[in-house]
Amino acid sequence: MLAQQKLEIVALFQAALAPLTAGTDLAPVVVLERPRDPAHGDIACNIAMQLAKQFKTNPRELANKLVAALLADPAAKGIIESADVAGPGFINLRVAAGAKQSVVRTILQSGAQYGRSDAGAGKKVVIEFVSANPTGPLHVGHGRQAALGDALSSLFESQGYAVTREFYYNDAGVQIATLANSVQARLKGWRPGDAQWPESAYNGDYIADIADDFKAGKTVEASDGLPATASTDVDDIESIRAFAVTYLRNEQDIDMQSFGVKFDNYFLESSLYKDNKVHAAVDALIASGHTYEEGGALWLRTTEYGDDKDRVMKKSDGTYTYFVPDVAYHLVKWQRGFVQAINIQGSDHHGTIARVRGGLQALGLGIPQGYPDYVLHKMVTVMKDGEEVKISKRAGSYVTVRDLIEWSGNGDINRGRDAVRFFLISRKADTEFVFDVDVALATSDENPVYYVQYAHARICSALANWGGDEAQLANVDLSLLTTPHEARLLAKLAEYPEMVQRAQAELSPHQVAFYLRELAGELHSYYFAHKWLLDDEALKLARLALASATRQVLRNGLALIGVSAPNKM
Repeated sequence: MLAQQKLEIVALFQAALAPLTAGTDLAPVVVLERPRDPAHGDIACNIAMQLAKQFKTNPRELANKLVAALLADPAAKGIIESADVAGPGFINLRVAAGAKQSVVRTILQSGAQYGRSDAGAGKKVVIEFVSANPTGPLHVGHGRQAALGDALSSLFESQGYAVTREFYYNDAGVQIATLANSVQARLKGWRPGDAQWPESAYNGDYIADIADDFKAGKTVEASDGLPATASTDVDDIESIRAFAVTYLRNEQDIDMQSFGVKFDNYFLESSLYKDNKVHAAVDALIASGHTYEEGGALWLRTTEYGDDKDRVMKKSDGTYTYFVPDVAYHLVKWQRGFVQAINIQGSDHHGTIARVRGGLQALGLGIPQGYPDYVLHKMVTVMKDGEEVKISKRAGSYVTVRDLIEWSGNGDINRGRDAVRFFLISRKADTEFVFDVDVALATSDENPVYYVQYAHARICSALANWGGDEAQLANVDLSLLTTPHEARLLAKLAEYPEMVQRAQAELSPHQVAFYLRELAGELHSYYFAHKWLLDDEALKLARLALASATRQVLRNGLALIGVSAPNKM
């Protein structure tokens, strides 16, 4: 049922309780739940069992008093059909048919706003995802991050938060030096397998592409930052480094554009050193008294904040360990006004959580203990033609996002993007996922994104065959929607706003994919069980109104996860 209707039922319970709590300091909280067995009703409440001891009475006796008061309240008319007491004192309610059917009118009037709210009140949230090293093409793990991050961003926006999508570039350190050396080796005419080829070098074909463009003196530009023009000098390692990094950042931009993902901000790790943010954070931690020196190294007492052992901040050679710039970076996020920061990363980052949070707590700046939040995802295995795919010619050692989109669309980028986005959020992030390209290409119920999109297209086709004015469907007689199929579809439609809120609060966009599959299933079942285009004009309009509302919710849900809602399949 709709959230407003739940609030009205809670208000009815509070009115029934008012005479009993008058003159006391009791302020009972009414919680409504869905009965485990649908045969028991639509809503269950155990408030009588909670309060019986305070009132020194039998729970069933108190429950019966509350039921009598509920049913006697004129405000219950049109909302509660019946109420009874079960077991030791559970109150089970059946919602009036008209209240259930009204969801159709609510959806048709709300349109794209159905399921959205202003609960976030404009609070600033930064969601960091992908954050790939600019040392190669984006792999399927980055694709899973992109799908999760963009969907989660949309969920937060739908609930009224001010969201910033951020990409953090690790553009400093050993990997960047390896990239430059790899390109330089190609420029010198060496290839993987040659005696002169560096053991740690990157072997993918993309290294040769960078070298060719560098040799040609080309200019490349990423979506932010200054363009880089190749000097063509094989010994100019700094020019090689700058050109290679910008080249790959541009390639990653192209991958994200083909995936339909846009970022609001790109943050460079190098800026933390350039702007003295790392040194400032270290100085602040030393001043806080939570550091000590041992063995020539500087340590942070992270065990004070839940870590299993203290961690080295600065090694004896004077270099910082990798979690130190992470602390500085998240301090900058807090200073930028983000009340919530969410990082979407691979499960191999699990060990950094306690260290980063511990470092932020040690600063003593009032940063919440759970800051930042983490969504950690596991690996993606790609299957194609019945076999696991491990090698990409483009990358040299892994399947890229671009490969996956191209394979899954069979040349159609839009279709491939839809499949990859839907598939990569269709399981909880912390579970391993097998992406079967053959399933993504299937035009059958076996393919979940096809199954959901076809439900939308099926409704579009029915409404087109009807050919009437869809605007009139918002005012039809809905009392004729009485079959079990219609009841299930109505109930599923009413669940949508709460599902969206829960998916946002629990950082679980997979719930949207689960819901859409269930809603599509109810729609397909309804389509095969009942005719919509009938001679009975009133019943026809009622069923078309229900179908139209279902189409709107399918469209809203697909938009949240960045998947299209085609009118034809």
